[in-house]
Amino acid sequence: MALAMILAGGRGKRMDVLCQERPKPILPFAGRFRVIDFSLSNCINSGIRNIAVLVDYRRHFLKDYLGDGAAWGLDRRGKLEILEPKSGSYQGTGDAVYQNLSYIKARGADLVLILAADHVYKMDYRQMIAFHQRTGADVTVGVTPVPIDEAHRFGVVHVDEASQIQEFVEKPRVPQSNLASMGIYVFRRDALFRRLSEDAEDGSSPHDFGHAIIPRMVRLDKAFAYRFEGYWQDIGTVESYYEANMALAAESPSFSLNGDWPISTREEKPYAASVRKMATNSLISPGCIVEGRVENSVLSPGVRVESEAVVRDSLVLRNCVIGRHSVVEHCILDEGVTVGEYSYVGFGPGLLTGNWDITIVGKGATIPPRSAVGRNCKIYPGVGPLDFRTPVVPAETVIARG
Repeated sequence: MALAMILAGGRGKRMDVLCQERPKPILPFAGRFRVIDFSLSNCINSGIRNIAVLVDYRRHFLKDYLGDGAAWGLDRRGKLEILEPKSGSYQGTGDAVYQNLSYIKARGADLVLILAADHVYKMDYRQMIAFHQRTGADVTVGVTPVPIDEAHRFGVVHVDEASQIQEFVEKPRVPQSNLASMGIYVFRRDALFRRLSEDAEDGSSPHDFGHAIIPRMVRLDKAFAYRFEGYWQDIGTVESYYEANMALAAESPSFSLNGDWPISTREEKPYAASVRKMATNSLISPGCIVEGRVENSVLSPGVRVESEAVVRDSLVLRNCVIGRHSVVEHCILDEGVTVGEYSYVGFGPGLLTGNWDITIVGKGATIPPRSAVGRNCKIYPGVGPLDFRTPVVPAETVIARG
């Protein structure tokens, strides 16, 4: 029997103001979903219904969202446990599981599947578990190829012809391989218990799977890599979060929410049918009212785009309002943001770098009418079709509630 443990305790330090008031696993995604929905739904669709979610940072948000697991059918056909630190906070991903070894033992599982709560993908874990059993591995690491210039963000794996791991390096400065760990592990229970107990006694250890546990098991145990070829995105940075959402709005999306592998979520409130006036290459959620124009964007439930307003290349979260004649471009607007009329938020490429910068407007902020908000850009009064009467506001300052 396999038991799944979903690590959902991180602070999301690289997510800017988006995780100032919420843990990263419940970041909205693709309109009406939350990021943790993908790991949970993958478990359910893979027939794994004994699931523990290990929470820490701002844990009450996750506890409220998950409830008894009814949204994923776990109140009837399985069991969802929410596990908090015994005291204080978990000292690392390894420590989080170590503190709950008694829970694993009580469930009688012989295999333990460790997952992250901040990845977007569809995966049948049964195939990885079958590979783990065929190889007789003590640990199997899910891996996927990534662009070599992004490999430094991940654990990098070197394997032999039989897929046995020869080396595992967490976040190398100069990656020698583009085969990245997905942060998905299958452990033989006894091997996991032994290595976590040893690690707990090492006062110099970071008590982390990527930095300590997996490299040690590569040296001392049978460690194999299971190669995953499907879409997978680690929501580790603002840029990856933005890009993963935008991928769904593309003319030929690299990832689809449709098909026979459903992603379940907890609906927070019922929404009326959406009203669309003009939307192209966009994902528009229920309850949105679009009286202006939306292009290449993702709108969460309850968003209102007023007449003559334009939303372009942006992610707009729940219950935002874009005022008349305003433009929102290349932005992430957190929940409950109000953009006053005749305002311009976002702009295009930076004046100095030529690269696009994502403008983030924090939760509940209000941008006054006739304002210009952007990053690395300047707008002068009288420039363009709009009459900006207020100075540029750096995006970093737009985090207070309006």
